Amino acid sequence: MKKIITIGGSTSKESINKKLAESVGQLLKGVEVINLDLNNYELPIFSEDIEKDQGFSNDLQLLNKEIEDSDGIILSLAEHNGAYAAAFKNAFDWLSRINGKVWRNKPMLLLSTSNGTRGGQSVMDIALSRFPYNGGNIIGSMTFPSFDQNFQDGQIVSEELLLRITQLSDRFIKSL
Repeated sequence: MKKIITIGGSTSKESINKKLAESVGQLLKGVEVINLDLNNYELPIFSEDIEKDQGFSNDLQLLNKEIEDSDGIILSLAEHNGAYAAAFKNAFDWLSRINGKVWRNKPMLLLSTSNGTRGGQSVMDIALSRFPYNGGNIIGSMTFPSFDQNFQDGQIVSEELLLRITQLSDRFIKSL
């Protein structure tokens, strides 16, 4: 059975991006879905000095192994001041030191959401331009606007957004 990981690019306990990624993972049939939480991986602030003195932490190696062992990735990025959330950027920086092709050319469904009408478009633009250089095989991408209005009680309530997500999920599954 194919193994898919979901990642919400934030460490907020109530991360709307984690909720979105996990919700999309639930739409997938015939695969094992593993929901990763960045809070479960204690990573120091990236520093070449720390890398030189201490090497790669056990938590970093565990996170790297989850990516390596997966067959596909659903990643939903939080947007902080128009860019990646600090915790995600830190993990991304560390992971790139182990393997510059962080995403290993595995099929990736790239999402972002916010409570605004742009749904994290700025961070999506950054990721779409950056991730292919880091082994991002982006099968589909989507910004999910106005999260609080369009996602309630653990469900996507906008029929239009649900249809778009379902179509992207189908394309993603076929790429595995």
